[in-house]
Amino acid sequence: MRKRITDQYKTAAQVVLNVRSGKARSRRDLATLMELSPSTVGLYVDQMICSGFLEESGREQGSMGRPKRNLATCESAGWFVGVEFHASRVRGVRVNFAGVLKGTVERALKSGDGAEEVVSAISEIVEKLRKGAGGPLLGLGVGAPGVVNPATGQVGQYAFLRQWDSVPLGCLMVNRLGVPVAVEGNIRAIARGESWFGGSKQISHYVILGPRTGFGVAVVHGGELFNGLHHAAGEVGNWRWQQDGHDAELHAVLSAPAVWRRLTGAPVETVLPVDLHAALGEWQGRSDGAVWKEVQRDFAKVIGQMELLLDCKNYFVHGPLTALGEAFWTGVEKQVMEWTPHLEKRKPMVRCSELGEDAGPLGAASLAMEKWVPTW
Repeated sequence: MRKRITDQYKTAAQVVLNVRSGKARSRRDLATLMELSPSTVGLYVDQMICSGFLEESGREQGSMGRPKRNLATCESAGWFVGVEFHASRVRGVRVNFAGVLKGTVERALKSGDGAEEVVSAISEIVEKLRKGAGGPLLGLGVGAPGVVNPATGQVGQYAFLRQWDSVPLGCLMVNRLGVPVAVEGNIRAIARGESWFGGSKQISHYVILGPRTGFGVAVVHGGELFNGLHHAAGEVGNWRWQQDGHDAELHAVLSAPAVWRRLTGAPVETVLPVDLHAALGEWQGRSDGAVWKEVQRDFAKVIGQMELLLDCKNYFVHGPLTALGEAFWTGVEKQVMEWTPHLEKRKPMVRCSELGEDAGPLGAASLAMEKWVPTW
């Protein structure tokens, strides 16, 4: 291993990451996947076993050749926290070193809360998740709303939190917790959660649709998140949109609160239900209403335009609007073809995520696991 020590740490971290993700189950798998010699891989694996991060046991006999020993991550080597938040709540999860979910905590945010309250809420969640955890806290991942620079951990431009602009969230959390912190946009964090824990494990091109308090999307192309030049890719909620002959932003038309108001006929000043997911679920199956079809049409237009631009085919819906049910989104698929006939030979597929409210924090925990680097 004639490399700089920092490069050795990064390679060792990649060894662990490949084992944790299931991409590699043996030394032979690692050598092939990482394009390293078996002897080099063996040195890294031995070091990770001695350090308590990997374990090797049993033998797996393939169809040909010598049997290979199975590698796995040591669950007790430490733990990670993933936190994702928006205007009304902060939700966190604890995963062990093997990436297995071990705990979930949620805390509400009040109207008028800002950076100080968010940092305190995240710290409180970490302390609650610490109870019963084995080993040290190894890292924190945060999915934050607004425009996020993952390189600096700075977040900003989110209208639903007080004075939320140019907040050095990564630095604030490092100072609080003293561990590595990874910060990413919350919809892009959800995309990582879908990749690690959800329905896109075997898919390298997909789009996350996040019509929640606002409306953002995350694009994964070739297995990589697309952030954009200014880390602002996916802010489709700012698209100009026509509704009832009036010019509006897409946030005001297809966010979860906007859809609830459209379906119920409630005016803008109406207080939203405490459980918006449940309230929207009451509309599941009402496919004969004119407003229902109008909402489907608007989503079909959004997806059709994105598919013409991105050619990703797979769209995963997250947030309260999953409560409208598969029938609603199947109807959206049909309307995509009506509004965008050029897509006839590559019909987009729209599916509701099965990860629910844990998608964001699980994705944030994935960011922490991906950032972790061992020392010895």
